[in-house]
Amino acid sequence: MNVSTSTYNKSIWTKRIVVLAIGLIIWHVPIPWNLSLDAWHLFTIFITAILAVLLEALSIFTASIIALVAVVMMRVLPPEKAFSGFSESFILLILAAFLVAKGVIKSGLGRRIAFMLIRRFGTSTLNLGYCLVITDTILGPTIPSNTARSGIMYPITHSLALDTGSLPTPEGRRRTGTYLMMTYIAGQTISSALWLTGMAANPVGVGLASKFGVNMNFGNWFFVASLPCIVALIAIPYVLYKLFPPENKHTPKAPEIATIGLEEMGPMSTKEWIMGVTFFGMILLWAFSGLLNINLAIVAFMGLSILILANVYTLDDIRQGGGDALETYIWFAILYMISTALDDMGFMKTLGEQLAVHIGNFNWITVYILLIILYIYIHYLFVSQTAHLLALYAVFLQVAVSAGVPAPLMAFMLSFATNLFAAISPQASSSNILFVGSGFLPSKDVYTQGIVVTVLNTIIFLLATPWILWASSL
Repeated sequence: MNVSTSTYNKSIWTKRIVVLAIGLIIWHVPIPWNLSLDAWHLFTIFITAILAVLLEALSIFTASIIALVAVVMMRVLPPEKAFSGFSESFILLILAAFLVAKGVIKSGLGRRIAFMLIRRFGTSTLNLGYCLVITDTILGPTIPSNTARSGIMYPITHSLALDTGSLPTPEGRRRTGTYLMMTYIAGQTISSALWLTGMAANPVGVGLASKFGVNMNFGNWFFVASLPCIVALIAIPYVLYKLFPPENKHTPKAPEIATIGLEEMGPMSTKEWIMGVTFFGMILLWAFSGLLNINLAIVAFMGLSILILANVYTLDDIRQGGGDALETYIWFAILYMISTALDDMGFMKTLGEQLAVHIGNFNWITVYILLIILYIYIHYLFVSQTAHLLALYAVFLQVAVSAGVPAPLMAFMLSFATNLFAAISPQASSSNILFVGSGFLPSKDVYTQGIVVTVLNTIIFLLATPWILWASSL
């Protein structure tokens, strides 16, 4: 073992010991707010796992596995509850979409689409970043699930990264891949906020707001969101490009190379046609899933089964290249289960109430700003935007209205905020998971760049308060 390896191992174990010590301290501190012992212990396991990932003491997969073992062995949760996350349909959607995405890439269709985009927009990586964000924004009103949209955009983004010289390795991902993956995740926080149908939890917020006399519909939602969202959609790719620049910024020869690549590929192959028709069919079914009452995960599995039957993506392909999909599925299912269990135990609601009560006596502008900031940054504890909204939306809205905050202003801002925090961590939204599992976007980068994006989103929307107040009152 050389000196550098020995030093690295010592550093890793030092971090692990520090994380374990912090976890033990939290475990044994007096339990606040009349929480149950199990709720506090589950919170301790969850926050320790997240801290281990933040400090790079453990990978997110390893931290999640250890957390699952601790939850069961410490008898914090029964096994049937601990394993419940693996049966959630939207998590199965992620797994199936991951495999379908690989089919898009393997068939050559992803490469063809990437070449077409590079030929048109590929003179710079920044242009490609804007292209991804704009495309997702256009899909927003017709695909009422940001996870489903990720299933559409991930193979395209992956192919763009590969065909602009990036590789999913520590040395190669910085060329363009990390930037493109993070820009898409960041951009989706805004495309989901722009449209009432852009994210599954948005209509839930509309229902909760109606109990406070606030009327939200597709038209006034878009009108109120338009100004801050347009500013954010312009700002996000540029800010990420400047603060976390890709190594390959300018690619003046890329359009020419893409043109040659398309000529070499020739006309679409049979496998590309099958993949294209299947993919387009999935998009249509996702778009009209509400009207047809079709489960989103079943659509993805249906597409996967067609690809397997048509020999576009084989069982051998799954065996050889499905490890990253399985890894992503496992860690997200575990973290989602823990976060959901914390919510079920009343931890999230109690925490939200305690935070809200302590700021309820300030003037309404201060209450408004503090509640929005708290609502956004408390999302580190959540692994579901919908769960976050259900736990805290009504609580925060009630405190705000009692303090004199105009109900329409607060209702719209809380609804927008439910999307704005979706890039704050790898597990902040199920729509992130495909990109985090790509190999191009390490968890640490999501935490680092995600906080920058979240702060930027918060500032833009808070500065737009006069517009939101006026527009929401019409």
